[in-house]
Amino acid sequence: MGRADERRARQRGGRRAAPRDRSPGAGPEPSEESVPTAQAATGVAAGGRAAARRSARKGAKGGDKGRIRRLFTWKKMIGTFLGVCLLGIGAFVVLYLTTPIPEGNAAAQLQSNVYNYSDGTLLTRDGELNRENVDLAEVPKAVQRTFVAAENKSFYQDAGVDLKGTARGLLNTVMGKGAQGGSTITQQYVKNYYLTQEQTVTRKLNELVISLKLDREKSKDYILAGYINTSYYGRGAYGIQAAAQAYYRVDADQLTVAQGAYLAALLQAPSQYDWAVATDTGKKLVQQRWNYVLDNMVEEDWLDKSERDALKFPVPKEPKAAPGQEGQVGYLVNAANSELERQLVQQGVADSSKEAEAMVNAGGWNITLNIDKKKQKALEKSVKQQLTSKLDATKRSVDGDVQAGAVSVDPKTGAVVAMYGGVDYVKHYTNNATRADYQPASTFKPVILAAALDQAAQTQDGEEITADTLYDGTSKRPVVGSDIGFAPENEDDVDYGDVTVQTAMNKSINSAFAQMGVDVGMDKVLQTASDLGMDTEGLKAVPAQTLGTMGASPLQMAGVYATLDNHGKKVTPAVIKSVENSAHEVELSDPIGEQVISREAADTVTSVLTGVVDDGTAQTSVRDNPERNGQKVAGKTGTSDNNLSAWFTAYTPDLVTSVGLFGESAKSPHPQVSLTGATGLIPGKGRINGGGYPAQIWAAYTFGVSTKVTKFDLETDQGAAVQPTVTAEPSPSESPEPTEEPSTEAPTSSAPAESATPSEEPTTEEPSEEATTEEPSESPTAEESETEESENPFEQMGQ
Repeated sequence: MGRADERRARQRGGRRAAPRDRSPGAGPEPSEESVPTAQAATGVAAGGRAAARRSARKGAKGGDKGRIRRLFTWKKMIGTFLGVCLLGIGAFVVLYLTTPIPEGNAAAQLQSNVYNYSDGTLLTRDGELNRENVDLAEVPKAVQRTFVAAENKSFYQDAGVDLKGTARGLLNTVMGKGAQGGSTITQQYVKNYYLTQEQTVTRKLNELVISLKLDREKSKDYILAGYINTSYYGRGAYGIQAAAQAYYRVDADQLTVAQGAYLAALLQAPSQYDWAVATDTGKKLVQQRWNYVLDNMVEEDWLDKSERDALKFPVPKEPKAAPGQEGQVGYLVNAANSELERQLVQQGVADSSKEAEAMVNAGGWNITLNIDKKKQKALEKSVKQQLTSKLDATKRSVDGDVQAGAVSVDPKTGAVVAMYGGVDYVKHYTNNATRADYQPASTFKPVILAAALDQAAQTQDGEEITADTLYDGTSKRPVVGSDIGFAPENEDDVDYGDVTVQTAMNKSINSAFAQMGVDVGMDKVLQTASDLGMDTEGLKAVPAQTLGTMGASPLQMAGVYATLDNHGKKVTPAVIKSVENSAHEVELSDPIGEQVISREAADTVTSVLTGVVDDGTAQTSVRDNPERNGQKVAGKTGTSDNNLSAWFTAYTPDLVTSVGLFGESAKSPHPQVSLTGATGLIPGKGRINGGGYPAQIWAAYTFGVSTKVTKFDLETDQGAAVQPTVTAEPSPSESPEPTEEPSTEAPTSSAPAESATPSEEPTTEEPSEEATTEEPSESPTAEESETEESENPFEQMGQ
C-alpha cells in the first residue's frame, strides 16, 4: 500500500489498508492492538524521509551559496579592486609618460568669424584678435593676487590639479551633464592655451596630465602669467593688458587692486558681468564676486582689512566698438554671438556660458543670420525718418536721452528679419532691441487676456471671461478677491463705468485689467507670460504686475506677439539661420515650438487687438495711415510710469514687429529718465505715448515692406475682428489733475478724441486734456514746423 493509501486509511479511522500485493510467506495480519504501533512506525519513517528531503534541498542551496561565497570572498574582491587600481595607475603612468606638453594653440585663435545676411552676402567679419601679452613683473603684485583669490586660493601650494573637481567633470561629461566647477588656475590655463574647449573625456584627461607636468616643469609665476594673458575678459579682450584698456583705459601696470578685483571677477561670466550691458541682477552678482575676491585676499593676508574696507567698486568706462562694427552691424553681431553661445551650452558643446563665449570669440565660425537685407534697411530708414531726424540734443537736452529699439519677426518661421539696436553701436554700446530693463507697460495686457481665455477663467460672479464680459472701468477701483490691496488709476484718472473687455483693451483701462488678473490668478498669468516667451523668473504674483511693471525687451515682446500670431504655437525669435565651424558641430534649435495656449485663445486675442488699431489708441498712426491699403493689423500700445518708455507691438498675418522708445540719461551711469518733451513737437507737456512715435515707426516700416494685403485666419467668434466694437463714454473723476501710473494709457475725458483726425500743424493743434495742466514744452521753430507738419499726425493720441 502506498503512502497516499496509508494517509486515507488513517483519515477513515486509523485502520491500515491491506497491501495490494503481499509476498508469499509473509507474516500473519497484525492484530487491531498492533495497528497504532505500526502507524507510529510508519509516521516516523515518513517523517524521516521528509526530513531527508528537506536536508537534501538545504544541502543543494547550501552548495550554491558556498560556491558563491568561494567565488566572491573578501580576499578576492579586495584583490580585484587593487588590481583594477593598479591597472588604472599603470595606464595613467603610461599616459603621463607618453603625453608631451604641446605647443600653444594661440595661432589657431587668430581666425576670424564671418557674418552673412540671410541671402549669403557678407555682413562683416571680425578683425584680428585683441591680445597683447605682458610680463608678470609688469602687473602689480596685489593685482596678480586678485586672480588667485578669485579662482584658486591654493594655487601657490597645490600640484596644479583639483582631483575631486576633475573627477566630477569626467563623470558629468560621461553622463552628459552640464557645467562643473573645480578647475585650478593651471588647468584653466592649459585648457585656454594648449587645448580646445571641447567637452570630451580625452580632452579632460589630457588637461589633467598636462597640468601636472606643467606644474612640475614650470614656475607658478610662469603659469599665472600665461593664465592672465590668455583668459577672455569680454569686450573682445584677451589678456590682462587688453582688458585693462577695454575697461579702464589704462595699461596693466597702472591697475589698482579694486580694478584688478573687477577684472578677476569678470572671468567667471564676462558678458553677464560687463557693467555696460549687465542687468540689475548681473550688476549685483559682479559686485558680490568683487567683494568675494577682496575678502579672500584679506583672509590670505594679501590685503590689509582697513585698506580693503576703504575700497569702492570701480565702475568701468564705456566700451569702444571694434573697427567694422559701426551702425547696426555691432548690434547684429553681438545678438548672433549671444544666441550661438546659448545654443552651445544647451547642446552640451560648452560647459558654461563662459566657455561658450570663449569658443565663439576664438574664431573660425561662419554664421548666416536671418536678417533680410532689404527689411533691415527699411527698419533703419523708418526709425531715422520718423524719430531720430527730429532729435536735436543741442536744442533740447531730453533729445539726447531718447533710445530706440525694434525687432521684426516672421511668425511662421521665427526668423528675426530685422533689428534696430540703437543710433550707432560705436556711440551706444547697449543693444536696445535685446535689453530687458524697461517696463513693457500696457503691451502686457494681451498676455492677461490670453491667460483668461486659455484657462477658461471666471469673474468674481462666476461668469466665464470673454471679449464681451463687462468690467468696472472706474479709476482707482480696488480689486476684489485679492489678499493684496490694489486700486490702480486709469490714465488721467478717467472713469469709464462698465465696459466690455474689448473696450477695456481698446482704451487700455488699467482698473479693468487689474481685476481680470486677479480673476484669472496672477500665478497663472505669469505662467502664461513665461509660456509665451517672457522672462518671469523671480517675479512676484501680485496684482501690480497687470500694469506691465516687469522688465522686457523688444525681442521678447516680438516673440510673445508672434506666438499669438502663430495661433498659440510657441515662437522663439531666432537671429541665426545657420552656423558652421570645422571644430564644433552645432544643430540649431527649431524656433517654432509646441502649442502653449489654445488656438481659440490666441485667435481671440488677435481679434480683440484689431480693435486697438481700428478703434483704440493706435488709430491715427496705423488705421488712418494712407500706406495701409487695407492691411489687417492687430497690436497694442504701452506707456510706462513717468514716461520712461513707450511701446507699440503689433502684427499682420505675416510679420510681427515690436518698437520701444526708452528714456536713458546721456550722462553716466545712464539712469532711466522721462521721454516727455522729446522732439519738441508734441503740444502740452509733450508726453511720448505708444500710439505716437513707436506706432508711426511701426507703420512706416511694416506698410513699406508688406505690399501684399493678407487677412488673419481666425478660429473665433469673439473680438473686434468679427464683431462691432461698442465705444465707451468716459467721464472724468473729481480730480482733474493727471497722474502717471505704471502702464497708463491716454483715453480722454469725453467721447474718444482718438477718433477725431488731429490737426496736422503741431504748433497750433488744440492740446488734449492731459496736456492742459502744464505749460507746453519748447515749441519748434517755423522751419521745423514746415518740415514736420505732414509727419506728425499723432499728437492727440493716447498710449
